[in-house]
Amino acid sequence: MLNQNQIPLLDALKANAARPHAPFYTPGHKQGEGISQPLADLLGKAVFRADLTELADLDNLFAPQGVIQEAQQLAAEAFGALQTWFLVNGSTCGIEAAILATCGTGDKIILPRNVHSSAIAGLILSGAIPIFLHPEYDPVLDIAHSITPNAVESALQQHPDAKAVLTVYPTYYGVCGDLSAIANITHQYNIPLLVDEAHGAHFAFHPELPTPALAAGADLTVQSIHKVLGAMTQASMLHVQGNRIDGDRISKALQLLQSTSPSYLLLASLDAARQQMALHGKMLMSRTLQLAEEARTRISQIPGLSVLEIPHLAGSPGFVALDKTRLTVTVSGLGLTGFEADEILDEKFAVTAEFASLQHLTFIISLGNTPADIEQLVQGFTTLAKEYRRSNLTVKNQVWQQLFTTQCHALCCSPREAFFAISEILSLTKTNKRICAEIVCPYPPGIPVLMPGEVITKPVLDYLQQIQAMGGLISGCADSSFRTLKVVKE
Repeated sequence: MLNQNQIPLLDALKANAARPHAPFYTPGHKQGEGISQPLADLLGKAVFRADLTELADLDNLFAPQGVIQEAQQLAAEAFGALQTWFLVNGSTCGIEAAILATCGTGDKIILPRNVHSSAIAGLILSGAIPIFLHPEYDPVLDIAHSITPNAVESALQQHPDAKAVLTVYPTYYGVCGDLSAIANITHQYNIPLLVDEAHGAHFAFHPELPTPALAAGADLTVQSIHKVLGAMTQASMLHVQGNRIDGDRISKALQLLQSTSPSYLLLASLDAARQQMALHGKMLMSRTLQLAEEARTRISQIPGLSVLEIPHLAGSPGFVALDKTRLTVTVSGLGLTGFEADEILDEKFAVTAEFASLQHLTFIISLGNTPADIEQLVQGFTTLAKEYRRSNLTVKNQVWQQLFTTQCHALCCSPREAFFAISEILSLTKTNKRICAEIVCPYPPGIPVLMPGEVITKPVLDYLQQIQAMGGLISGCADSSFRTLKVVKE
């Protein structure tokens, strides 16, 4: 057992920041002496003293032998991994590295259609061929859940040469599928299970939270420590266990994807967040769960509102557990779209959601929230229901349903081939039946509706325009106004 009180990387950074010396190395601001005054006014100068580079005492992220190695070993033990890598380019680079380390050009990988755009980037970088599975879908709430064990088993029977299975656990809504069953099925084919656990970094620290991916049998998992724990934005971790994945390939892939000038502020925040959770995680998560339960109970009692709960699909293989710190509120009963409710809550009541969709608002309740936050959230919804209610809103989102339940999108070539193909830009009206050459997704949650290699269809275009008209943001494509699309040239 390691001493989880230790914070080796943070201590080393603190010592080097305080050491008097003449700095003739990067960064150029020289521990804040040359920093812009408006930035110093916002952040203070102390933070810049610790904005250091790979000095002798601070180790090297890509060949760690000192304090970074120690910090990563402590993290591996705390999160239940055999080996852990610190990430400074977010979980995005972790997902990309996972695919690069397990799949080469032409190799098949089984994954859900509702993956994050980083997985599509991984396909483009690796040249892997996606075998898409459609996750379980709730047509009433218009929410996609997890892929099911049966779907994975069927795909592996049809594609026994697949090199890996990748799944999302939990989803952006906090929904968890039967990961243990998926792991067992995957391992029968002696291939690794990769997990996008970006929103589940807290699972290991409280028994009332869903089972962590590693404990459920995952071979590799990527966690956004910054999303739900106490690290700085962009700071994540990649964990592995077992012998199905070559750790050297992970390291080499991360060297391709991460900056050669990693931020020690981000790295130290990972070390500190690990220590915080290892020492106080259960207490912090107990308090967070209590706050979330108060919000869930009070908001569910407001007429016109409902919250996502497990009983809605009890026993479903695509929805076996729910992260109770993730709160999804259905607002369509107020006659409002999620986008309208989001704008009202933000502008009128200073309550800011994580993301909005057509019928829902989703909130991340974490160790950083306070009882005052919960009170403000509940009061905002109370006033919203009383003063902004309209006649009931009927939202029929059949395109999104088709996306997750049918073969609505045909993949004509690999994402990599389409991405690097000669392309042209056409107005939307001329793109029907053409092959898409870019990633197009409403953001957040960053789930691509179109990706390179897929055939563009009119219903999908109609859906994206509908999202845009209702206040959603279309991201990924070159034309931010979404009047044109990049397609493979015929």
